[in-house]
Amino acid sequence: MSHEPAHPHPVRHHDHGTWLVQFTGRVLVVCPRCGGRALVVPRPGLPAPKYFSALLFQPRRLTCAGCGAVADWTAEERGAGLVGAVPGGTEDPFFRRPLWLQTRCAGRILWAYDEEHVDALAAYVGARLRERHASPTMAMFARLPAWMKSAERRDEVLSGLETLRALARLSTPADRSDAAHERGDRPRHHGTRLFRGGPY
Repeated sequence: MSHEPAHPHPVRHHDHGTWLVQFTGRVLVVCPRCGGRALVVPRPGLPAPKYFSALLFQPRRLTCAGCGAVADWTAEERGAGLVGAVPGGTEDPFFRRPLWLQTRCAGRILWAYDEEHVDALAAYVGARLRERHASPTMAMFARLPAWMKSAERRDEVLSGLETLRALARLSTPADRSDAAHERGDRPRHHGTRLFRGGPY
């Protein structure tokens, strides 16, 4: 049986400043009711945001196809503005549920929001040459931990990403990764993010 990854990786990777928030439009989480796979997406009927940063304030809905659980999230109001979510860590930025896509890798926890996020990480990790074309201030790839960027860990991390890709196709409580539990490792607010005006 071949152990080659299902998705071949390019030799060269071009980073144009992708933000982690760009992958928050669809987040797979552990259902708070049954422990199976639930989905967090923008609340239906809302207009598409004009800017990626608006995703941090967009109302969300959690749904579980397995048990029928439904929950809604809205950004906290503070004065005339809204306090946005902060992406990062092994919990989703909105409901603070453990991410469904988590696995143990290189003595750490490897996580992703959904399959698109897994593919983006795999393209970066698998590339032999990485080129940056934007400021690293908020760029996702520039902020990845050193162990994920290490050439020595490349095969191990790619294998972990394949595990996450397989987990994305599973949904029952029994399919849940033993790594997918609460850790309280969400990042702190780096300054208050307020969104004034807009449709929310």
